[in-house]
Amino acid sequence: MLLIKARFRVPQRVETRFSLLVGAVTGGVTAATGVFVIPAVPWLQAMELPRDDLVQALGLSFLTSTVAMAAGLAEGGAFDEATLGSSLLVLIPALAGMALGQWVRVRVHPETFRRCFFVGLLALGGHLALRPLL
Repeated sequence: MLLIKARFRVPQRVETRFSLLVGAVTGGVTAATGVFVIPAVPWLQAMELPRDDLVQALGLSFLTSTVAMAAGLAEGGAFDEATLGSSLLVLIPALAGMALGQWVRVRVHPETFRRCFFVGLLALGGHLALRPLL
């Protein structure tokens, strides 16, 4: 429970100074692992944005990272037409999940939503970490 309740705060006076560094580190982690959550999500959470602004910032971060990753895969020859078709097909459940998430977000207490969101990210990270061992 301590992990879930931990809160980091970024003073506004240092946001601009360190945002470029956090973006660069996130890009490096994404390039190395394909996971674009660390350190961007904790950084955005530490900025203490209002709930709707945080969700918008996370969406923009994920969109930018996804497009950059797709461009890198395409340049490396790993993103062919069949992969593009499959990727477009899986957008349907992704968009449905986003719509469901918006519906839930406006109906759930912000702290409960935050806790569930980070538990989900922790589960995803755990799955990705354990996948090579299975």
